[in-house]
Amino acid sequence: MLDIDLHSHSNVSDGVLTPAQLVDRAAQRGVKMLALTDHDDVAGLDEARCAAAEKNITFINGVEISVSWRGRTIHILGLNVDPEYQPLYEGLAAIRSGRTQRAQNIAAELEKAGITGSLEGAYAFVGERGLIGRTHFGRFLVEKGYAKDMKSVFKKYLVKGKPGYAHHEWAALSQTIAWITGSGGNAVIAHPARYNLGKNVLNDLLDEFSALGGSAIEVISASHTPQQVEIFAAHAKRRNLLISCGSDFHGPGESFFDLGRLPELPSGCVPVWHDWNAF
Repeated sequence: MLDIDLHSHSNVSDGVLTPAQLVDRAAQRGVKMLALTDHDDVAGLDEARCAAAEKNITFINGVEISVSWRGRTIHILGLNVDPEYQPLYEGLAAIRSGRTQRAQNIAAELEKAGITGSLEGAYAFVGERGLIGRTHFGRFLVEKGYAKDMKSVFKKYLVKGKPGYAHHEWAALSQTIAWITGSGGNAVIAHPARYNLGKNVLNDLLDEFSALGGSAIEVISASHTPQQVEIFAAHAKRRNLLISCGSDFHGPGESFFDLGRLPELPSGCVPVWHDWNAF
């Protein structure tokens, strides 16, 4: 099992644990290098970094940025970023402001399906920062019995063609990669299998991502089958991209992979951290 996890969430975005609690769980489960990658927010990094220092964990500044590409929403991880880099900081603030409107649109779509009170219900699960996302609506739907668990939520609701889906324009791919690389970080495509792209569209995305300065593909992910791990490893090799790994941990009982429980990297690939000289 890998002791490196470069994709995790705290309650600053849509995770359950505080940044310090997340680090504590990672330490208990043998993680040696951890990135906190909250959605569109870097507010939890200082707390997590301090906790990681106490636990002798190498901590990586991270963020998961919402991107619109060809009418789809994809997620780009920024790893080893400078959270004080002004274009990144201001760009994330702009994205967060759009989440409020999207939440209202999601609630309106759920109401059309006969599900009332979802906006207030979702906000009941939101942390102090007020950042709201689909996961918060998912917890409301589970609590009210509309779905048995979070996995069921995203099969029945909140995705394209299902009740509660609301299209939203996020940041552009070129803009996002520029923010990340400008801050000195690595841009990584998160869980690419989740987007259900056909072969040609996937190739277009990976080619554009690489041409814009993207660094790596998240090959090891809770969203990927062993076969998909090999497929995305081959894509990385073909384009001379690095590979990354992450549990996408949100909380106990909600995530397919727990912290510290990632399978080994496929052979012949170069990890995104290979040239992080400080480590």
